[in-house]
Amino acid sequence: MLVKKISELRKILSQARREGKTIGFVPTMGALHEGHFSLIRAARQETDFLVTSIFVNPTQFAPSEDFAQYPRDLEGDLKKAEEIGVDLVFAPSAEEMYTEGFATYVWQERLTERMCGLSRPGFFRGVATVVTKLFNIVGPCVAYFGQKDYQQSVVVRRMVRDLNMEVEIRVLPTVRQSDGLAMSSRNKHLSESERQEALCLYQALKEAEALVAAGERKSEKIIEKMREIVAGAPSARIDYMVVVDPENLEDIETIEGEVLVALAVWIGKTRLIDNMLISPEKSEA
Repeated sequence: MLVKKISELRKILSQARREGKTIGFVPTMGALHEGHFSLIRAARQETDFLVTSIFVNPTQFAPSEDFAQYPRDLEGDLKKAEEIGVDLVFAPSAEEMYTEGFATYVWQERLTERMCGLSRPGFFRGVATVVTKLFNIVGPCVAYFGQKDYQQSVVVRRMVRDLNMEVEIRVLPTVRQSDGLAMSSRNKHLSESERQEALCLYQALKEAEALVAAGERKSEKIIEKMREIVAGAPSARIDYMVVVDPENLEDIETIEGEVLVALAVWIGKTRLIDNMLISPEKSEA
């Protein structure tokens, strides 16, 4: 079922709640792939009525970014959503989500001021705002996000906690292609040669994991080795590489417990992100 109007969506979901159904929600920007499907399958198993949104959110793109070029295939997405068991697809227009004169935004401190927040000013303001609006519109019991967008999931969890939103946030593992490349809608922008170069992100993360397993605890040394691997890809340009605390995203100099190793790299004109949770204890097991 495709719904484009907020009023219609609310009417349908009110009836579902009256019937005692739990609402599961998977927010997406479309161009659905296996990463999205993993979230949808989990939501399908764990909730009674499954809503997936398809909305390329303009407020999280800077004027210089790829909003106009972001992959869009609503017809194909609707077919895939129906096949996998989505009850309702909410695909509003920008005008429906942001009425004339819109002037209210959600801004979060600290967690948004590093990593992707540094290179994409305003990005997380747009993310926090649209997720808040979608939560208010859909009113889900559980919302599902992927680990690939780890910083986003931390921001959303904190926002839900700080603003007392009554929704459980579930974050599921990154889905990868057979050679390790993280599933992403932006992968469609990669040429054949760039697609091979893009493997440097996962290779760098695996090197970090191997170094920790071998006893390396200095983040500086780990990042140095990761940079060497990415530098081997001719079109690669590093945005950031970090070793941080998984909860507050603060830099970790010496690894003692679980850390998040994350990176963003431009491959040609396409910006890709990836990350891995690495623990010395698991490495030693």
